[in-house]
Amino acid sequence: MGVGIALLLALLLISSVSDRPLEALWKFIASPLSSTRLLGRIVEKAIPLLFTGVAVSIMFSCGQTNLAVEGAFYLSGIACAAVATLPGMTYGIHPLLSILAGGLCGMVICLIPAVMNIRFNTMTVVSSLMINFICLYIGTYLLHYVMKDPSAGFDASYKYLDTARLPKMFGVTDIHYGLLIAIAVVVIGYIALYKSSWGLGIRMTGQNPECCNFSGISVNAAILSSCAAGGFITGVGGAVEQLGMYKRYSYTGLPGYGWDGIMIAVLAQNNPKLVPFAVLFLAYLRVGADVVNQTMEVPVEIINIVQAIIIMFVAADRFLQGWKHRTIVKASGVSEAASKAAQ
Repeated sequence: MGVGIALLLALLLISSVSDRPLEALWKFIASPLSSTRLLGRIVEKAIPLLFTGVAVSIMFSCGQTNLAVEGAFYLSGIACAAVATLPGMTYGIHPLLSILAGGLCGMVICLIPAVMNIRFNTMTVVSSLMINFICLYIGTYLLHYVMKDPSAGFDASYKYLDTARLPKMFGVTDIHYGLLIAIAVVVIGYIALYKSSWGLGIRMTGQNPECCNFSGISVNAAILSSCAAGGFITGVGGAVEQLGMYKRYSYTGLPGYGWDGIMIAVLAQNNPKLVPFAVLFLAYLRVGADVVNQTMEVPVEIINIVQAIIIMFVAADRFLQGWKHRTIVKASGVSEAASKAAQ
């Protein structure tokens, strides 16, 4: 129902700027499945989102609205680039150390708002939002004054060595072996969050921290460990994206993967098992949007609005299903109580 309404609104919106709205909408929906290359682009766009989606799901499950994943993803690429340009390492060890550097960088960044919350009782959502800008300016300084390759002609690091890069899995696409790491993160994230005592403590802390204090669960430890895990996963994702998709670091602004991770976590209801479905849905929309923008001359701003409308209605549909379920359960309880009273 929600998707149908969203597509109708999308058609009306595209009609205002295109002489062929039905063709544009059809390309938006069907084009991502029309070729191997476009299917590959869906997977390529999905890889970094799997990392940030799982990372945010873990932190949100603990009740931590930690928005520093955006800055962590950005700055972890810098840390990865610093190691990936070092000579003298062998295949296997070099990408491992580069990814580890990115993961540790992301962990430190996401731990800062958690420590501030525990130590100074600051609002995590505010402090983490500000940290993103600190990460941006630190990264910009390092890229422009410390790591810049003068021969590049623009703000970019030196090229990553071949020993550090992740190889491609298929010749016709840019899908790289980082996909396997992303799949492993999803599986491990789900098992850790829903099949372990650590995950139970994380989820209980997010639902009722006062109860955790009485049941012997350390709320502070849960907050710190969830943000450390989320930050490390984010950093690994930032490093994998660099080594798999780029030859040198060239981000001049926050890439947006952290904000996407928040949206994915909401769609997946903070469950890593559902993250791949939300990620593929978002990647599918974006590939379709790229095709329409390039072939139908529909402004990118219109395409972004169409994407936002579809995602908003899908999310609303999920929330309304939950509300409907709670209403039915509540009504059944009232009906049962009334029948017992009548007897």
